[in-house]
Amino acid sequence: MAGITPDPATDILGIVDVQPTFMPGGELPVQDGDAVVPVINRLLAGPFLHAFATQDWHPAGHSSFASSHPGKQPFETIEMPYGPQTLWPDHGIQGSPSAQLHKNLAQARIELVVRKGFHREIDSYSTFFENDRRTTTGLHGWLQARGMRRLFLAGLATDYCVAWSAEDAVKLGYAVFVIEDACRGIGLPAEGGTTIDAAKRRLTAAGVQFVTSAAFA
Repeated sequence: MAGITPDPATDILGIVDVQPTFMPGGELPVQDGDAVVPVINRLLAGPFLHAFATQDWHPAGHSSFASSHPGKQPFETIEMPYGPQTLWPDHGIQGSPSAQLHKNLAQARIELVVRKGFHREIDSYSTFFENDRRTTTGLHGWLQARGMRRLFLAGLATDYCVAWSAEDAVKLGYAVFVIEDACRGIGLPAEGGTTIDAAKRRLTAAGVQFVTSAAFA
């Protein structure tokens, strides 16, 4: 797809978890995670007049941390009351420097910052719902009030927070685009490849469109 011109009345850029905690040198690094920043900045400087951002914002001792479960290691899976939960290294700790939005991210057009994962007993991948699938972040109501209908997603990580956000956005009635070169994924092993491969298959089947930043006028 080429020649997309975002409509400022209906289109918004969603910047997911562009935080040092997910970048090289961070607590839960995504390979080349810092490479999304200049791509997102170009989108913010040009085609998109409106944007929101999210932050993982966990309290110390969050239930999704492997360190909160004696004998467990990062990337193991346990059962939580809301279903399977991947255990992660401690990351995105509230108030820490690595939990802030990346210092080089251009923020002038970011109109809302959603902090998620701050409930100690529930992890939160999606920008719309925490992982119990009942607790909302309030983002949907804000987007509705603004008249937004098309959502373009960028950030980290393709196979987790970006993917869950895209799925929920489709279910909520938005037209959803993932800007591939403005995202990076974790890529854990999964059936048929990696979690990135699985997420792309799932999102494509749901109607999410994958584009690159070159598509924007």
